[in-house]
Amino acid sequence: QGKLVESGGALVQAGGSLRLSCAASGSIFSINAMGWYRQVSGKQRELVAGITRGGSTNYAASVKGRFTISRDNAKYTVVYLQMNSPKPEDAAIYYCTANISSSAGRRLYWGQGTQVTVSS
Repeated sequence: QGKLVESGGALVQAGGSLRLSCAASGSIFSINAMGWYRQVSGKQRELVAGITRGGSTNYAASVKGRFTISRDNAKYTVVYLQMNSPKPEDAAIYYCTANISSSAGRRLYWGQGTQVTVSS
């Protein structure tokens, strides 16, 4: 089984910066793609950014050029989301995801979420 734990959510001023982290743990054989989603109350969860094992990245149009997703390649079990120049509309609960192969098979895992609040 795998497990994802996010950290770094906080209150940040618009135009500032914030870095979210997500660490995978458990009986992990391998991790393929990892990513970040976000959700605002009453709205659907949306993809923010994703990164493959090979390092290819993709971003939502709304965050491209401001947010950067990266992985700790030494461990390949940690993913980051660097949020630069956040806007009030970036406020949400941010969830980490990872496609993990473990003793329980391969499946998509979700973290518990971390709250990001952006003050204007």
